[in-house]
Amino acid sequence: MLLLLIQEPFIFFSFHPIFSIRFIKNTECKNHTDFPEFLLLGLADDPELQSLLFIVLLSMYLVTILGNLLIVLTIISDTQLHTPMYFFLSNLSFTDICLSTTTIPKMLMNIQAQNQSITYTGCLTQIYFVLVFASFENFVLAVMAYDRYAAICHPLTYTVIMNSHFCGLLILFSLFISIVNSLLHSLMVLQLIFCTNLEIPLFFCDVVQLIKLACSDTLINNILIYFATSVFAGIPMCGIIFSYTKIVSSVLRMPSAGGKHKAFFTCGSHLSVVSLFYGTGLGVYISSALTNSSRNTAVASMMYTVIPQMLNPFIYSLRNRDMKGALRKLISRTPSLL
Repeated sequence: MLLLLIQEPFIFFSFHPIFSIRFIKNTECKNHTDFPEFLLLGLADDPELQSLLFIVLLSMYLVTILGNLLIVLTIISDTQLHTPMYFFLSNLSFTDICLSTTTIPKMLMNIQAQNQSITYTGCLTQIYFVLVFASFENFVLAVMAYDRYAAICHPLTYTVIMNSHFCGLLILFSLFISIVNSLLHSLMVLQLIFCTNLEIPLFFCDVVQLIKLACSDTLINNILIYFATSVFAGIPMCGIIFSYTKIVSSVLRMPSAGGKHKAFFTCGSHLSVVSLFYGTGLGVYISSALTNSSRNTAVASMMYTVIPQMLNPFIYSLRNRDMKGALRKLISRTPSLL
């Protein structure tokens, strides 16, 4: 269903009189009603490299979908995993599935068809969903950090603090904020006028790269991006740092070495996922700032939108004893169910 949405116009992308054809004097610019598509330059132009890239991306996509889907099914099927930590983990896995499905299938289709184009409405819709799920994953990671803080720093009142009603509200609020933020960016992009250069140096539509192609005033769009990044990425990151500062402080006061080891072990998987998510995001920023190579920018963006989503299931399943036990039980029950 999500793949179909990527290809079809979204309801708020319908044309309106305020987006009617406009021209700027002495420029070769035109608005989106004058051209049908953008070009996604991707990672490679060589046909042989394209074939190899198709196999690699398809393999990574299948591993991402199957791994995260297995995590979700395992958590749902095992009642011992019906706790706040695994509830948030299932939401993280679901988000990883959606984020990967928003970007990778379109690139696979373009490679297979040897066609780099994407329609205007398809590009805007892809931008919308990438922003929704990337922002939502950011919030989920912050919520998971708060959950670990409550479990380690307030163990006696943990079940009271992280009750099912509160956990549900945290997820719904995070999703609501992500949707509003993405909708605002998408509506602002609708007002831009684009120049004749319609090449996006990535394998998916990115709002920052799309704004760079505009020949109309993008001041408001850039201000919105900086503001949204500061608020919707900065606040969750600060929450994660605050939570782990309190966790480390609490753990160091524990008299038992075994208790310290157990506390740090319960946070190890989440810390690995957080480091991977923000580390690759920082890599994208540094790459775009220090290099003008579209190839390097595309590789960096793939590291951010593909690699973390593929590795997250392995990080949690390999480092978590409860998850490994639940996975074994699920796999052992599968032949009988079939």
